[in-house]
Amino acid sequence: MNNERGVHRRMQSIPERLKISPFLVFFTISSMQIGIGILGFQRVIAKSAGYDAWISVILAGIGAHLSLAMMYSILQKANGSIVEANQQLFGKWIGNILSILLVLYYTGMVVAVLRTYIEVIQVWMFPDLETWVFATSFMLLTIYIVSGGFRVVVGVCFFSIILPSYLILTFFYTFEYANFRMLLPIFDHSIFSILKAAKDMTLTILGFETLLVYYPFIKNVEQSKKWAHFSVFSTTIIYAVIAVITFAYFSEKQLQKHIWATLSMWKIVEMPFIERFEYLGIANWTIIILPNVCLAAWCSSRIVKQVANIRQKYVLVAIAAICVTSACLLKNRNSIELLNDVLGSIGFYFLYGFIPLTFIWSHILHKVRKKA
Repeated sequence: MNNERGVHRRMQSIPERLKISPFLVFFTISSMQIGIGILGFQRVIAKSAGYDAWISVILAGIGAHLSLAMMYSILQKANGSIVEANQQLFGKWIGNILSILLVLYYTGMVVAVLRTYIEVIQVWMFPDLETWVFATSFMLLTIYIVSGGFRVVVGVCFFSIILPSYLILTFFYTFEYANFRMLLPIFDHSIFSILKAAKDMTLTILGFETLLVYYPFIKNVEQSKKWAHFSVFSTTIIYAVIAVITFAYFSEKQLQKHIWATLSMWKIVEMPFIERFEYLGIANWTIIILPNVCLAAWCSSRIVKQVANIRQKYVLVAIAAICVTSACLLKNRNSIELLNDVLGSIGFYFLYGFIPLTFIWSHILHKVRKKA
């Protein structure tokens, strides 16, 4: 009981001025789910389920909703972030070890997003761009933003959704060349293949689990639930629509040759003031991946601050240095793809293994303590 009161005091110690309104949770989740993956997820999921893979996108979205609901339940019972939840459920030492593993997970997310985006720039725009130059510049910007506090990071999340939202309209250019009959017949693949494609979709929809860390910074948590679920629903619809449009535009053999299918579709966009629209799209994507990196870096440094009581700005600098070094060590496409595959697998078992087990364990402990 004393431990629960201590956690409650820690959560309440966050000043009201540092908290965000419930509706902003929509932007924190959407900005994390819409990232570098949207540029090439179509090819990945089509490998497993062909053009039935749009069904897999919807299944992945349903799984995300269930995982999100369990996260809210765990955090509400702990009345704090995942650090407090881990300490209450597994004890101080094991709980802190689990929290540190989360630091590695969020840091890995930063490296994966950063290095994949640098690869896109090197392949499509500037082949001679040095990885360390862009990585260092981007992480310095990240340090500047995150040092401003959580509300500044949320502001970046907000603008990363609002400013590039016009890019959705560019997909209508493909309708002239699309053949939606290519999606027929539906359910042409086995349930196992469709589920495997849903698993392959995990890396693309990751990001909403940052809620585990910034949960105490939300005003009126109950009101934020509808915004969180609406955010996951919106991103699921966006991914499903883009998948359908891509499948109608490319044949299956063509799609397997295009690593970045979304960028390939942008090649047909014609405007009087720009010849190569994909360059504009890639440049705009800097705004989109910025909150991916900033919020994940904030989560990593925040957890270390809570566990080890080290000032967050010092931890942030160390994490930035680790991310730049790691990005530079990933020299080729195979190493980048390996990192993404590993992170996707870890994310899958985290969302659909660790979170459900923690949810069940927290429910059991809550019942036992309530009776006691």
